[in-house]
Parts: sequence; C-alpha cells; structure tokens
Amino acid sequence: MVAATPTQEPPLEIQAETAKEIVRLKIATLIDVRQPTELEIEGEIPEAESVPLFDLKKILGHKLTEEEQEILDCDLPTEKDARLFLSIINKHHYQKGNVLLCLCNSGKRSLRAVELLRSMGYERVFSVAGGVRAWREPG
Repeated sequence: MVAATPTQEPPLEIQAETAKEIVRLKIATLIDVRQPTELEIEGEIPEAESVPLFDLKKILGHKLTEEEQEILDCDLPTEKDARLFLSIINKHHYQKGNVLLCLCNSGKRSLRAVELLRSMGYERVFSVAGGVRAWREPG
C-alpha cells in the first residue's frame, strides 16, 4: 500500500520575469493593488487593472489597521463598489480562465491580497515577487 502524500499548497509568489511572460501570452491578468496616490506618484503599469488592496479589504468587510485606514482615508465602500470589484476579478479569473497576478510596490501588500483572494476561493492567484520595482527591471 502506498501512503498518500499531503497536497502541497501552490506558492504565493512568482518571479517578475515569469509574470511578464504569462501576461504577454494573455493567460494572466495583472491586478495593481497600490493606492491611487501611489499610481499618481510612481506611475501606472499599462497592462494592469487597478484594484487597491485597502479598498478591497473594506469591500470584503475586513478591518483595516489604523495605518491602513489613514492611508485610505475614505468612506466605507458601497455595495456598488463590491459588485464592481467582484465583476472585475470574476471577468478575468473565471470568464477568461486567467491567472491573477497581484502587484504592489515591493511585493508585501500583494502577498496579503493573494492570501485574501485565495481565502475567497480564487485558486489561481499569485503575487509578483519584488513588486513594481521588479516588474520595471529590464530583461
């Protein structure tokens, strides 16, 4: 009798070069979880859909830390915001069968976004290791 091996969880991150390639092949959608002010200061990634992490957390009813609330500094999202978020994610994840790649400045917040989305049942979600900095590196 062969002992069953435990199912291994998929990694939370993929390297920027791999992420760029699967976006280029149109089998992945890039989700930028940075806040709008960061996009204004540091610039947008043309291939990415913007879904700020702190907005996402509030939409899903998660409590923000004091620091997150200060950064967000806005009202509670509406039901319309929640529907819009879910339609964006579902459009790419289910209708197109795409992998979702979350991206932030350094890769830390995008890991939290991946954990949050996986807890909601989205299995093909990964963080881009090194974030925007790694994404913008030539190669």
